[in-house]
Amino acid sequence: MPNRSSGVISQDWEPVVLNRRKTKASELRDPKAVNQAIRAGAGSSATAGPVVNARKLDEQTEPAALDRVPTEMRLAIQKARLAKKMSQADLAKAICEKPQVVQEYESGKAVPNHVVLAKMERILEVKLRGKAVK
Repeated sequence: MPNRSSGVISQDWEPVVLNRRKTKASELRDPKAVNQAIRAGAGSSATAGPVVNARKLDEQTEPAALDRVPTEMRLAIQKARLAKKMSQADLAKAICEKPQVVQEYESGKAVPNHVVLAKMERILEVKLRGKAVK
């Protein structure tokens, strides 16, 4: 166990007062002058560079839309599920997903996830990924 000093411990109870500088009426900024300075670019940091619209930047760097489930894959899932005489809810329960996930895959609205597709392949005993279905 650490050795503690047996000296007297004291606390500093001196009050700390933080005063805010009082502004005079002559020091208040004129809104017109502030707007003019903003338009001129005054007060901005020199390293900030040009202002870029964030939306345009996102459109340039990000893909416009994510790939959705192809038509061949949706039909393959539906045919295999119906051949096994399973409902969407039954398939969802078998793959431990929500029924909405199966519905999105069969309607073509889902973004393909290899984990979910692997579960469907195992339960439905059909090849959904790779060159068989594209």
